[in-house]
Amino acid sequence: QVQLVESGGGLVQAGGSLRLSCTTSARTFSSYIMGWFRQAPGKEREFVGAIRPNDGSRYYADSVKGRFIISRDNAMNTVYLQMNSLNSEDTAVYYCASGLGTNFARAVVVQTTRYTYWGQGTQVTVSS
Repeated sequence: QVQLVESGGGLVQAGGSLRLSCTTSARTFSSYIMGWFRQAPGKEREFVGAIRPNDGSRYYADSVKGRFIISRDNAMNTVYLQMNSLNSEDTAVYYCASGLGTNFARAVVVQTTRYTYWGQGTQVTVSS
């Protein structure tokens, strides 16, 4: 069983920044596609971004493109989500997720079903 633990959430003013971290217990972390999702109250969980293990290729949701950056440190078994220019619409619980395999097509990685393991989530609240 792979465990993922997110950290770094909190309360921030609009226009501010936060960096989320997700550390996994996977012994073969570099084999996993890592994704970030978020869920606001009363809404479905939505894709934020994903990163491929070997070459660092990334996808982002249109709503965060240009503001959020995903990175990973395979030596530390950690993936990061740097969030800049935050606004109230970014308020949500943020989840990281991991999935094995090589399928990194955008249409696939935006789906929650691509991922096998999920963290417990970390709350991000942006005040206006």
